[in-house]
Amino acid sequence: MTVEIAAAVSNAPKRRRGGGRAGNTRGKGPAVAQSPWVLPRYHDAPIEPLSPDSVMAVHNGAMRVLEEIGIQFLHPKAVETLVAAGCTVLDDGVTVIMGRDFVMEKIALAPSSFTITPRNPDRKLEVGGRQMLFAQVGSPPNYSNLDEGRRTGNRKAFQDLVKLTQYFNCLHFVSGHPVEPIDIHASIRHLDAVRDKLILSDKVMHSYSLGTERIEDNMEMVRLAGGLSHEEFEASPRMFTNINSTSPLKHDWPMLDGAMRMAQRNQPVVVSPFTLSGAMAPVTIAGAVAQQTAEGLACIALLQCIRPGAPVVYGSFTSNVDMKTGSPAFGTPEYMRATQMSGQMARFYGLPLRSSNTCAANAPDAQAAWESAFSLWGAVTGQTNMVYHGAGWLEGGLCASYEKFIIDCEMLQQMQHYVCPVPVTEADIAVEAIRDVGAGGHFFGTPHTQERYETAFYQPFLSDWSNFENWEDNGSLTAEKRANAVWKNVLEEFEAPAMDDDARGALDEFVERRKREGGAPTDF
Repeated sequence: MTVEIAAAVSNAPKRRRGGGRAGNTRGKGPAVAQSPWVLPRYHDAPIEPLSPDSVMAVHNGAMRVLEEIGIQFLHPKAVETLVAAGCTVLDDGVTVIMGRDFVMEKIALAPSSFTITPRNPDRKLEVGGRQMLFAQVGSPPNYSNLDEGRRTGNRKAFQDLVKLTQYFNCLHFVSGHPVEPIDIHASIRHLDAVRDKLILSDKVMHSYSLGTERIEDNMEMVRLAGGLSHEEFEASPRMFTNINSTSPLKHDWPMLDGAMRMAQRNQPVVVSPFTLSGAMAPVTIAGAVAQQTAEGLACIALLQCIRPGAPVVYGSFTSNVDMKTGSPAFGTPEYMRATQMSGQMARFYGLPLRSSNTCAANAPDAQAAWESAFSLWGAVTGQTNMVYHGAGWLEGGLCASYEKFIIDCEMLQQMQHYVCPVPVTEADIAVEAIRDVGAGGHFFGTPHTQERYETAFYQPFLSDWSNFENWEDNGSLTAEKRANAVWKNVLEEFEAPAMDDDARGALDEFVERRKREGGAPTDF
């Protein structure tokens, strides 16, 4: 809470609930010797598979889809808004045709970057430009760890994974539910889940756009947790949502309703078509990215009609399927190329980019590691601004793994270290050190090395660099087993970030009142 907001609420001194700085321990030293909280930035040139002419070809393909085929909007207000702005609706009443001039005029209104400020302003994020940001896995119905095996999601696992997200500095925002707490009834699940996220984390948080009540409740909870007036909440972004089109060529009612309500209140919307090449999109990667672009820009244009200048993100989730089984495949060469191409398209339109760290593996094994490494490589070389599912994703998104979460955080730290600029001063070139050592010598004991050895190289928290004999003497622990010990240490020593008492009280009161009112309607 800022000084200005605190003064507006009360002139009395504020009490704080919570145990102190998240990521620290109770006087025992850190559970993990992790990298500090930083907001990494890209410094190298991105990898761009498409030539300028090819970018224009994909753009023209997307524009032809919008002009000649159209996109279905299954929300009357969305259709009315687009028709009022000059678009045409076909006889079915839901398929909207957009001219390319209209689309480009609306896209130009969207900011190329924006900031999101959570309840802790020290965790403020810039989205766009050369900023690189990561979040944990979101939305799986199951979780797994070495102790319990694979189980249906519950509130305890949900809270555990939120705590891990808060703890690790390589994760910058809290995405969707890190596992669905299915033991909470769907009508009130969003109330308990968002309250848990706001209490256990002070990082930027996501809200699902699943109809009117849920999105309105979630916006109000974020406002209350931050001690904000309605005017302060709407003055700048405080949270965000992600919506997916129902590929091919359709946006459904619940997500449109949530997205429009968020945009109306100046809160960011990430628009991420779910275009699996060969299934919900053409089997060619260029065709899939063109369809992704058409579906995404259609909704972004709508949101700019709702509120010109509303913050938005171009989302990429284009991968391919296994053509033998129809199952989604991730971390493939096609996935990497599609992400890099999506980066080119996002920059062409002047929009921030979202992609994901994904894998199809069923266990946190070598396959999971290489598929996630390839996914991250596509994200980083394509210069993604928001990387979803950064830690913990398994089974194509059906399971959140505690051990995979830790393994992924090691990879995220390494990727964030990788993008740091390489200093090239005279001292870095080290000609004098080379002269001093001479032919056949070594650099271990030189002053040049001694001055720098503690910070010269990235230091992993999970890798075991000991020789075989020492590794064997220490129990022959594989990466998965070492990760199991790490997450247990973090959870044992976790302390929630401090929270203002008045804000916590207002949040709790709101949640309990909405529960008494029945929460959000369900289909059962």
